[in-house]
Amino acid sequence: MLRVIYGNKGSGKTKQLLDLANSVQSTSKGSVVFIDSDKDCMFGLSHCIRFVDASEFHIDGPKMFAGFIAGIAAQDYDLEYIFIDSFSNIVRHPVETLQGFFEYLDSFTETSDVKLYVGIAAESAAHLPEFLRKYTEESESV
Repeated sequence: MLRVIYGNKGSGKTKQLLDLANSVQSTSKGSVVFIDSDKDCMFGLSHCIRFVDASEFHIDGPKMFAGFIAGIAAQDYDLEYIFIDSFSNIVRHPVETLQGFFEYLDSFTETSDVKLYVGIAAESAAHLPEFLRKYTEESESV
């Protein structure tokens, strides 16, 4: 399952991702990982959640980030949730150019049974690229 959480800068995406991560951690049977572009929200997470500061790994594009996520999954067979905040700061490419990357993420979540939440800055669903809109539906609960 892939879900995109969107909103303007400062609209509460990070808080929503933190709250979701902390909420699922208490009931999750597997591991929870939170990836961010810096350490700013590290202390808002339960100590049981694995926090990853992506800036320490010098990720320079979507292919490298795809490998990074696959590596996290490969070393943790109990991985159940991945939360990604500040997505654009990590990938450093315009979201509009990343349709193939999101198709990969969608396929990855299906084959690995990992639930993936991605925070993206956008004013509304209408401001998201068309290919991302299907991931904003709240048809499944956490």
